[in-house]
Order: sequence, then structure tokens, then C-alpha cells
Amino acid sequence: MPELRRDPIIGRWVIIASERGKRPYDFVKKKDETKGGYCPLCPGHENTTPPEVLVYGRPSHDPNGPEWQLRVVPNKFPALIIEGELDKRGEGIYDKMNGIGAHEVIIETPRHYETLSSMAVEQLVLVFRAYKDRLIDLARDSRFKYIIVFKNFGKAAGASLEHSHSQLIALPIVPQIIQEELNGCQRYFEYKERCVFCDIIRQERSQQTRLVDENRDFITICPFAPRSPFEMWVLPKRHQSRFISMDDAHLHQFAMLFSSTMKRLDRVLPNIPYNFMLHTAPLRDSHLEHYHWHIEIMPKVSTVAGFEWGTGFHINTVPPEEAATILKSS
Repeated sequence: MPELRRDPIIGRWVIIASERGKRPYDFVKKKDETKGGYCPLCPGHENTTPPEVLVYGRPSHDPNGPEWQLRVVPNKFPALIIEGELDKRGEGIYDKMNGIGAHEVIIETPRHYETLSSMAVEQLVLVFRAYKDRLIDLARDSRFKYIIVFKNFGKAAGASLEHSHSQLIALPIVPQIIQEELNGCQRYFEYKERCVFCDIIRQERSQQTRLVDENRDFITICPFAPRSPFEMWVLPKRHQSRFISMDDAHLHQFAMLFSSTMKRLDRVLPNIPYNFMLHTAPLRDSHLEHYHWHIEIMPKVSTVAGFEWGTGFHINTVPPEEAATILKSS
């Protein structure tokens, strides 16, 4: 029988309809045809991107030169621009402001065909260190309230370039989804005086039914009310509300578990497009007792259609307990 499940954080309901389900290999996508040839993100083409704002691994002091391990550059076609003032204003009942923000591309590796699942842990450490460094730097701009870090992998997930990269967008407002998450966490904390994410981690480690992987400091789970088959969350075991709170030792532990998680996904669903999003505390908040940073990984295995858009419900054909068992054994 189908089952309705309520997300304990924001109260979102999902439908677990396993009768409509598919076996993991039914989700496997045909690999995107690689175009090869010219790539603006590959070494030697640095002059085709805007000037870098961060670089790791270049032995020389030549800015925008070809030798590097990771680069961060402004997006050539930004969703928001950094120059100007917000100029908040009203037009009758409608509110608007200028499109001020920052939009950057994290070029995760100089190797064109490398992916997060094939990348060495040391390279992943650089990726996550770049996130941290850019969050810290952009937080100095008082116009920005939140920075979303995300990755689109595969055409179906919105990737327009093959070369492995992720993006960040600094926003002058806190996104509604994040605000709903913060509000849900606050309500839970006011009632129980505990972080809901910490309680989730304790229960999942105890039950072991939705736990995918863990190491000393981090854990990967399939959430109780997943929106997508094989959705996963990666979280610190110790309470932290801000991603930038991690020191080098924790960055390495996080990279190790994230690498293991992505390898599991790749073995179960080869070539699957996916998105991931970093959820962290807003820039103007320091330590929040009620909130817990995490990364959400969403494989692109289903289509959002009329029912989902009309109701806000997601239909998931693979129960998270089954997904976690498959991923854990991969």
C-alpha cells in the first residue's frame, strides 16, 4: 500500500509508492555523449573565463596561467551581478530590488573527464576548501544574506558544460526553502530543546535502516521522507550550523565520506544525473543551536509533473529503507 510520510523538519509530505517502483538498473541512464574538443574550463583556456578569484596549486605567480589544481572564476553569464546597490522599492503591491549578488564557478579539477566519484580524496578536499574560502570572503559583503553552493551533473540535471564544476550564488535574501527549514528547526528546538538533525542522526545510527555510510565525524543517510529515489543527505555527527566551521581535519573526513557516498551512487546508478545543494546557516547568523548544516544529493531519476507542481507532493517509488540497503551493499 502507498504511504504518506511527513518530513520532520519543514512538514513537507511525500508519497512513497513502491508499487510503482523500479529496480535500480531501470533508472540507469544512457551516458551523455561527450562532445570533447574545445572546453573553456580546461587548462590552456584560462583567457576565455573571467579573471579567477581563487586558485590552488599554481607553482608560479602568473595570474590566470595554465598550471593549477582548482580555479574559481565569476560566471560568464551571471544570474546576479556584484556591481551596484540593491535599491529595494515597491510598485503598488509588488516589491522588487536590483539583481545584486555574486555568481561563481568552481572548476573542481584540471582533468576534463574526472568526476566527483573518480576524484582523489585530496582533490575533493580542495573543492570543499574552496567552498569554505569563498563563503568566508563573500560574507564580508554586507549586501549578501545567504550563499547557495550547488552542483548540476549531467544534462538532465541542468549542466551545460561537461568539465566537472560546481557553482555558488550569493543572494541578498535568505531563500524561502532555507527559511522554512530554519523555522521548522526552530519550532522543534523550542518544543524539545534539541536539534532535529541531531535527533535524526541518533535515530538513524540506532535503527540502521536508512544509514548508508559513516566515518568518525560524518554520516550519510537516506532521509525518512525523500523527494527522489536514492536521495541522500551527508551531515556532520557533531552539531555545527555553519559549513565554514570545519577545520582541516574535518574537511578531510568530510571529503573521505563524500567520496565514498558518490562512489556508491555511481555503482548503483551509473551515469545518473544529479544535483547537490549545500544547506548552511545564513551569513549573518553565527552558531545556531537549532540548525545543522548538511549537503543534499538528489539523483535525477524522476520527472516533476502536474501533480507535484499542483500539490507540492513528491511521489517516490523507492522507499528510503530499500535505497539505503542497496547503496550500503554496493
